[in-house]
Amino acid sequence: MTRCELLYLVTDCTDPVRNLALEALLLETVQPGQCLLYLWQNRNTVVIGRNQNSRRECRLDLLEADGGRLVRRLSGGGAVYHDLENLNFTFLARGDAYDLDRQLQVVLQAVQGLGVPAEKTGRNDLTAEGRKFSGNAFYRAGDRRYHHGTLLLSADGEKMARYLAVDPEKLRSKGVASVRARVCGLREYVPGLTVEQLRQALIGAFGAVYGKTPRPFTGPPDTERLRALEEKFGSEAWRFGREPKADCTLSGRWPWGGAEICLTAAGGRVVAAAVYTDAMDAGLAAELETALVGLPFAAPALAGAVRALAGRKKDCGERRAMALDIAALLEGMDGTV
Repeated sequence: MTRCELLYLVTDCTDPVRNLALEALLLETVQPGQCLLYLWQNRNTVVIGRNQNSRRECRLDLLEADGGRLVRRLSGGGAVYHDLENLNFTFLARGDAYDLDRQLQVVLQAVQGLGVPAEKTGRNDLTAEGRKFSGNAFYRAGDRRYHHGTLLLSADGEKMARYLAVDPEKLRSKGVASVRARVCGLREYVPGLTVEQLRQALIGAFGAVYGKTPRPFTGPPDTERLRALEEKFGSEAWRFGREPKADCTLSGRWPWGGAEICLTAAGGRVVAAAVYTDAMDAGLAAELETALVGLPFAAPALAGAVRALAGRKKDCGERRAMALDIAALLEGMDGTV
């Protein structure tokens, strides 16, 4: 079992752009042998996954009319709503100091110790009696990784339903009728639970699971790099991305998530491709876009290129399944697009 230097950082900032920028900077600066727990909150925010179409996932006009903000994170996965009744956590580490099972055990032990009948379900959800109180997502850059998630103290189902435009197929695939029915708040099991109590439970469980006392981390200085990251996460280009005028759009949903493929053609070839997905894999969408551009605008060529991605030795498991499913979707087009 790898022994780590345990550090924790608590911020009272509720600006989602600054919080995401700080998270990215912590990932860049975390040292070998360290495991850092970062605890943070966002005020009235919709956070979408790296590869999602912001215009499809969020009712932006309603959110902004209510003074809210839409931001995009580095990790994959789906859209979530944050307010001050939610506590976010991020575990950041390098190499074998990153241990997802132990990190999830920290969260489970913290909430179970408070009296919540919590369990892990699927790949990235923590639930109580079948309802979700924590969704998790993941990001990797070289040997640096983070795992972050939400902890709902009190779920505001009305705001979730108002701001999140959840694909009905996603809800049907999970056997529920609405986004409200899928979630619960920890206060349903621990009346009066405060954010500070939850923070302390997490820090305590962090030390208990790893067998070492964590110490406070003051954080990296307010540097030019932090300001550059704030500029990135706050930019229109990052938050909304591009949405090309597509000549062909295909979509599907599978056990690993949903995907929408938008293709633009000129002169019989693909000149632009956009892949939107709520899959946990943060990198495959960009690889697919690169692989499709320049190909003949025909189903066999497009499907073949994606199948070739699935055949690479470094791709296995869910990543391979994603590529094969998307290839089958493209292959099912009627002849030439």
